[in-house]
Amino acid sequence: MSYPAYPDYKDSGVEWLGKVPAHWEVKPLKRAIASVESGTSVNAADVPAVRGEKGVLKTSCVYRGWFDWRENKTVNKEDLGRVSCPLRKNTLIVSRMNTPELVGAAGLVAEAPAGIFLPDRLWQVSMKGRSSPKYYYYFTRSPAYRDQVKIVCAGTSSSMQNLGQDEFGAIWHPSPPLHEQQIIAAFLDHEIARIDALVEEQQRLIELLKEKRQAVISHAVTKGLDPDVPMKDSGVEWLGEVPEHWEVVRVKHAAKLESGHTPNKEKAEYWNGSIPWVSLNDSKKLAQHDYIDETNFSISDLGIANSSARLLPSRSVVFTRDATIGLAAITTKEMAVSQHLIAWLCHDEVVIPEYLLLVFYAMKEELDRYTFGATIKTIGMPDIRSLSMPLPSMSEQKEVIGYVFSERDRLDDLVAEAQKASRLLVERRSALISAAVTGKIDVRGWQAAREADPSEMLMAAEERATYG
Repeated sequence: MSYPAYPDYKDSGVEWLGKVPAHWEVKPLKRAIASVESGTSVNAADVPAVRGEKGVLKTSCVYRGWFDWRENKTVNKEDLGRVSCPLRKNTLIVSRMNTPELVGAAGLVAEAPAGIFLPDRLWQVSMKGRSSPKYYYYFTRSPAYRDQVKIVCAGTSSSMQNLGQDEFGAIWHPSPPLHEQQIIAAFLDHEIARIDALVEEQQRLIELLKEKRQAVISHAVTKGLDPDVPMKDSGVEWLGEVPEHWEVVRVKHAAKLESGHTPNKEKAEYWNGSIPWVSLNDSKKLAQHDYIDETNFSISDLGIANSSARLLPSRSVVFTRDATIGLAAITTKEMAVSQHLIAWLCHDEVVIPEYLLLVFYAMKEELDRYTFGATIKTIGMPDIRSLSMPLPSMSEQKEVIGYVFSERDRLDDLVAEAQKASRLLVERRSALISAAVTGKIDVRGWQAAREADPSEMLMAAEERATYG
């Protein structure tokens, strides 16, 4: 939907604001602010305060673009007398010290339970009577505000920046009359809620499509493609019933198991050679791709010769056994692996690497059951050797591979569409806020209209995921 512009504009005199409606003022924030308060640094336990206890807000209470008082910590007993600046409704909470992306982040206090206080890194900003707190909250979400925060914080630390109170008060902003501020705030409340609902539906759709993707893999690998084939009990809990004519074997009988090793890191001549070396540093690639052709680190022939690492043939299936368990991919060239991975060399005429890869994808929950370790999860070699898999004929493996890869591509396209739609909605939300608070659109005649149920779009996309 498009909105009209104002009939008359004037030059704001401020480069990053451009022209503003002729009857609006342009002034520094300090002229709209009644007070700026901050709290005290206190020791606190990183658990939210319960009723009757005192809590101090975390700076993360404004990280998501709005204020959440539940992001607080319980004040330690010895510091209870030191807390100051209790939370109040209809104020703005502003992060005065933070990373470059978050310094100046703000939220509006819609709810202020008793016993919640501010720390020293947050401000509580009260607005004057002729200034709408909600309008000014929306202004803090506009590029006109963010750009000025970046300018006044420039030159400070690249990791942690401080927004001074004088600099904050000097930020220029367009200021319409109070009744217009209230209309703009009401308009944005309605439109942002509508956009956020659509974004949430897209996120739900993405999750449903990903679940569908996993279900396609699991069903094809464990049940086959023929819904009428006779079934039998596999004797393996995670597999359940499998087609009667399929075998169920230990993975180690379908593919040769190879372990990895790390050459001595103090020997420079063992590293930066021509042999790709798959390690946990490649976990992201293994999680996102079926094939791996480049690695973060490489080793030399000397590294191979002077360690237990082995040069593995192409089309080996590599598999993580530490940290995130069971991330797998097929090598496209000769490679070696670290001790945190293993590799499976598929026996000819027994199992196709792509089918074994799909087995590992389907086995995700089963692998989680085997893992142990408090900090870095791992799966022991005896458990790896005990892993079982369904084994159809080579011809059926090829059919399963073709079907699953095709269905995954289709579902991945739908996920990409939903992700694009979500990004566009987020961009529209930002553009709408900016246009409204800087007077690029005139919403004085706006009235909330009844909108179509956003779930209709989700249902349509679900049908496409199911029926194509």
